[in-house]
Formats: sequence, C-alpha cells, structure tokens
Amino acid sequence: MEVFIQILITGIVVGCIYGMAALGFTIVYNATKLINFANGEFLMLGGVVLTGAVTIAGLPTGVAVPVAVAVSAAIGWVMQRVILENARHSDHLTLVMLTIGVALALRGAAALVFGRDISFVPEFGFIPLVLVGNVYIPSQGIWIMLTLAVLSLALWYLFSRTLFGKAMRAASQEPRAAALCGIEPKKAAVIAMIMAAAIGGLAGTLMAPISAASYENGIFLGLKGFAAAVVGGLGNPLGAILGGLLIGVIESVTAGYVASGFKDAIGFIILILVLILRPQGLAGRAVISRV
Repeated sequence: MEVFIQILITGIVVGCIYGMAALGFTIVYNATKLINFANGEFLMLGGVVLTGAVTIAGLPTGVAVPVAVAVSAAIGWVMQRVILENARHSDHLTLVMLTIGVALALRGAAALVFGRDISFVPEFGFIPLVLVGNVYIPSQGIWIMLTLAVLSLALWYLFSRTLFGKAMRAASQEPRAAALCGIEPKKAAVIAMIMAAAIGGLAGTLMAPISAASYENGIFLGLKGFAAAVVGGLGNPLGAILGGLLIGVIESVTAGYVASGFKDAIGFIILILVLILRPQGLAGRAVISRV
C-alpha cells in the first residue's frame, strides 16, 4: 500500500507540471482561439534560464526564479506583438504554423545560448519534506503542488470575478462586439500570451531541480500540456488542471506497475480515447452551432 501511495504522490507532482503547461494553452486559447504550440518552450526557457542564472551568473535561487519568469514573459510579449500580431489577418492554420516556427527558433536559440549540456540546480528549500512511514513528499514536490493551487485560485478569481477577466473572454468570443464596448482584442491577446509565458516559465523553474533542465524539454512538455488541455476540455482552466493530474497519475502508475518505457505513450493514448469518446473533454461542454 505504501508503494502505491508513493507512486500516486509522484504522479500528482508530475501532473501538476502538466497542469501548469495546460493552463498556458488554455489562457491563450480563451483569449485568441489559437493553439500556441510554442507553449512548451516557455517551460524549457524557465528551466534553462534559472540554471544559467544560478550556475553561471551566481544568482541566489530567490532572485534567479523571478528573472527566469520575467525572461519567459518577455519572450511571450515579443512573440505576440512582433510575430502573431503582424500576421493577425492570416488564416488560422498559418498562425498555428507560426507558433511551431517560434518553438523551433526558441529551441535553437536556447541550445546556442545555454549549450546542449543537461544541467541541475538545487531544490528551492525552505519547505521541509514530509515523511509518513516509508512515504515521503519531497520539498520541491510541495512547492509544485502549492504553486499550482495558488495559480488555480488566482486564475479562477481573475476570469470569474473580475471585469478584466470577463473582458478577455469577451474579446475572444466576439472580437467585434468587444471592440465596440471598448475592449481591445489585441491587448487581451498580448496579456494572455504574457500570462501563459510567465506561468510556463514558473513551471519550468519548479521542475528544474527534480528534472534536468535542457533545451530539448520544450517539445515533450508542450505535447503533454496540450494533451492535458484537450483531455480536460480545451478552454477550461479547471479541466486543464484535472487533465494534467489524470495524465500524471496514470503515467506514474503505468511506470510503477507495467513498464517505465511505456509511460510516455499513455498520455497520448488517453488523448485519443477522449477525442473519440468525448471530444469536448472530460470537463468541457458540447457546443451546438446553428448552420
């Protein structure tokens, strides 16, 4: 029983990272109806910038984390303002292809600037690990779970209780009507991309101490985050978190009781099943359109 609980805890910690990656997809989709396939690179940037700031620049972790988040957010701003905004009159497929191009460019730039070596940083500390019998929750795992909890509450409040959050949603659903009401869809898109990039950068810094930071991490994390967002219900922040936790737990159980080499495929198997059986996602609602 203790082994199962330990496997479950590991899956929850990993699922929290997937959930944060899925939130990035959800926020941008809610504001622009665009799937941003560069989202995984924000997590990669958070990890490699944190590692570079700590190991090369010698910054303390408490300073390096905000720096890494700020760099990711700045990249998100540049991506939206310089690339996507100038191509806003292009068709949807072109915009999606642009996000893939940005992802590949960021991956190459990270390899050039930070090198191709796999790097590690110390855990954040401050929070002690929890040990109950032979079951333990690592300090960094607690940081990850607490961060996701705080982000979830903050985003729920933003989109459900504030005028600004409602304006962002309105800008994506009816851009022309929102513009007539004084809501700028372009501004909403920029803010959404900055938020997604910052959350991705923060997730990357949180996972860097327990998973080596590397320029190659972005594609893998982006695919897992996308799978979690779709499984939970694309556009639903709560669904994104639930999808991430579900995939993380099932992956962990699969690695513990079936085969570790099979765990990376399980998330995409779940994605396929959900798309076939419940296309709107586990927490989504079917949309009926008149034609």
